[in-house]
Amino acid sequence: MSTQRRSYETGHKPKCLVVVDDSEEWDRAVYYAARWAVRVGGGVVMLRVIETEDRNQQWLGVAEVMRAEAEEGANAALDRASGRANGLAAITPERVIREGEPTEQILDVIDKDVDISMLVLAASAGAEGPGPIVTMMAKLVGTFPVPVVVVPGSLTDQDIDGLS
Repeated sequence: MSTQRRSYETGHKPKCLVVVDDSEEWDRAVYYAARWAVRVGGGVVMLRVIETEDRNQQWLGVAEVMRAEAEEGANAALDRASGRANGLAAITPERVIREGEPTEQILDVIDKDVDISMLVLAASAGAEGPGPIVTMMAKLVGTFPVPVVVVPGSLTDQDIDGLS
């Protein structure tokens, strides 16, 4: 992953990538990203990853129905998150749906968009830990191609306003 970032070059604008998942704290990442985008004149790319399961060929019809349902759910989640960002900052985020392993898909989206200048995630405030994506990213953060911003799930809108 050696793609040169071009976020601040002429003809480009910085974007942050936000992973929209089913966690309770997804809204914190979206809120931070939308506020950041407004302040720097940037954009937001929202990613929803559909994790694939082994698909047995004899159950291909069932697998296709499951894929369609997963895509419908992904679009609904992105609709919700995009609506939130638009309501906060009057921006229309780019939307990306990928299928596969989350870390691989996150890295691939970053690699293919030279304007992405950071990844924004939200961490759970609960005792069970920060959440699966934050935990996965913690192992890679030292070699990650862009800065990773982890927004604590316990921050209020006002707290985030002061930081973004």
